[in-house]
Amino acid sequence: MNPTVIASFAFAGIFGAALLGMRLRAALPDNHLSAETKDTVRLGMGLVATMTALLLGLLVASAKGSYDTQRNQVIQIASKVGFLDRALVIYGPESSQTRELLRREVERAIPRIWPDRTSQEAPMEPTAEQAQAMFRSIQELAPQNEEQRLLKAQALDTTIDLSRSLWLLSAQADPSIVTPLLVSVVLWLAIIFLSFGLFAPANNTVVAALFIVALTVSSALFLILELDRPFSGLIMVSSEPLRNVLSHLGH
Repeated sequence: MNPTVIASFAFAGIFGAALLGMRLRAALPDNHLSAETKDTVRLGMGLVATMTALLLGLLVASAKGSYDTQRNQVIQIASKVGFLDRALVIYGPESSQTRELLRREVERAIPRIWPDRTSQEAPMEPTAEQAQAMFRSIQELAPQNEEQRLLKAQALDTTIDLSRSLWLLSAQADPSIVTPLLVSVVLWLAIIFLSFGLFAPANNTVVAALFIVALTVSSALFLILELDRPFSGLIMVSSEPLRNVLSHLGH
C-alpha cells in the first residue's frame, strides 16, 4: 500500500463527501432542514464520530506497536552482532576468518533491510545458507582451553539467536494495518463530512475550513500508513545501530 496514494484517495473521498452534502442541502426541501432534523442527524453522527475515533485509535496503536517492535528487533540484532564480534576477539586470532564472515554478512544485510529507493530488492529475507556458513565457521574453531570452549559455546548460541531474530524481522515485514479497517475509517469519515456539508452554509469560509479538516484527517491516515512501513518511506527505523556496529567490526 502506497501511503501517499491511499491518503490522496481518502482526502478526495472525504472532502468530496462534504461538497456533496452542500449540493444536497440546496436540493432538499426546507422541512428536511428543520432544527429537529439537524438534532437527530447530529446525534447519529456523534455516534459515528465516536466509533471512528475508536477505530483510528486502533489503527494508530497497531501501526505504532509494529514500528516499535521492529525498531527493538533492529537494536537487539545490532547488540547481538557486537557481542558476537567481541566474543570472537577474546577467543583469539584463530577467529579472524569468522569475524570477517560476520562483517560481510552485516554489510549485505543492511541494504536488504533498508533497500535503496531505486532498488526493487525486497526487504530482509534471510537464507539458511547464511546461517549455516556462520555456524560452520564457528563450529570449526578448535578451542585449546576452557575459556575458548566457553566462548565458542556462547558464540554458537548467539549465532542461533541472531538468525532467529533476522527471521522474526522478516516475518514481521508484512503490514499490520488490515485493509477493511482502513476502508471503514475512510467510509465513516466521508459520512461524517457529508453531514457537515449538509447543514453548513455554502460559503468560501466553510469550504476552506472543511478542506483543511479533510486534509488534516487524511494526513493522519498517511502517518499511520507510514508507521506501518518501518523500513521505507518517511518514518523509517534508523539503520544507525547496525551501521555503528559495522564500523567496529574487524577492529
